[in-house]
Amino acid sequence: METSETIGCRMNVSNEKELILATKPYAKEVRWKSWWHLFSTGAVLAGFFSGIFIPKSPLWLKSICSVFAGLTIARMFIIYHDHQHKAILQNSKFADAVMTLWGLFILAPTSIWKRSHDHHHTHNSKLYTSSIGSYPIVTVEKYKTFSKKERTVYKFIRHPLTITFGYLFVFMYGMCIRSFVNNRDKHWDSLLSLILHLAIGVTIVLTLGWTTFWLGFIAPAMIALGLGAYLFYAQHNFPTATFSDKEGWSYVNAALGSSSYMKMNPVLHWFTGNIGFHHIHHLNARIPFYRLPEVFRAIPELQHAKTTSLMPGEIIRCLRLKVWDPSKGRMISFREMAV
Repeated sequence: METSETIGCRMNVSNEKELILATKPYAKEVRWKSWWHLFSTGAVLAGFFSGIFIPKSPLWLKSICSVFAGLTIARMFIIYHDHQHKAILQNSKFADAVMTLWGLFILAPTSIWKRSHDHHHTHNSKLYTSSIGSYPIVTVEKYKTFSKKERTVYKFIRHPLTITFGYLFVFMYGMCIRSFVNNRDKHWDSLLSLILHLAIGVTIVLTLGWTTFWLGFIAPAMIALGLGAYLFYAQHNFPTATFSDKEGWSYVNAALGSSSYMKMNPVLHWFTGNIGFHHIHHLNARIPFYRLPEVFRAIPELQHAKTTSLMPGEIIRCLRLKVWDPSKGRMISFREMAV
């Protein structure tokens, strides 16, 4: 039910400050809903894992449960993501403990995730400083000055296979191995995450066998973290996204100009925790994920966002984008740059 507070946000806003202020009434969690989403998602995930780990389950059932377990892990990741943004379940030691363990389990421990993701939010769409916690983006001219090694690294990070195998490259290597090597004191939990991950994998192999290992551990992780890596990429690397230098940057322009509204059906919105309303999330990260559709409906200015989708053609268009061309005011492919 809408309150007078939320109804008051059904207005046209004329400037950036008013737009941010219009979102503030929604930056309040409904506590019981936060707990409900956490426990219900956990229960759904437990159900899918049961279908995989019960020894006498047929292979077809294990395979189906494996896919849906991966999708549900993606949803649980968004709940973790919101907790790290302080949008939900604050001042609860139980929630803090659960989320810390979850971060270790999904190879996104709290120390590196929060640091890199907070940087991403405060530097979204800035050229040259937005690559921490995000995919690097450079201008055409900057790319031309790169050495062969620098070009290889840049291409590798933005390569479709690197994004697809986000489990290995974005999370296992980027979030854990690289962060621990770069700062062992600050990111000791990255090593703990790797040890926990290895221990779970070895235990499954020794007790339940290789089939359960692949379907109950590797496949869900590949699906969840590969999907997460692509969503994070596509919601800031789409054909109409815009980028600017520090002088031409503003927080609202970054949210609305370089963060997309990813159109999905209700089922996919559920599995992805409404992260498709990404422009609203970047406008105000304190809005709980379950209230994002409510904000979208209430504030007309947010209904005209730049869009993308998970349709195959749109995915291909997004993955082809490589460098920012200031003269054209858009991202272009390497093929376009060579013309």
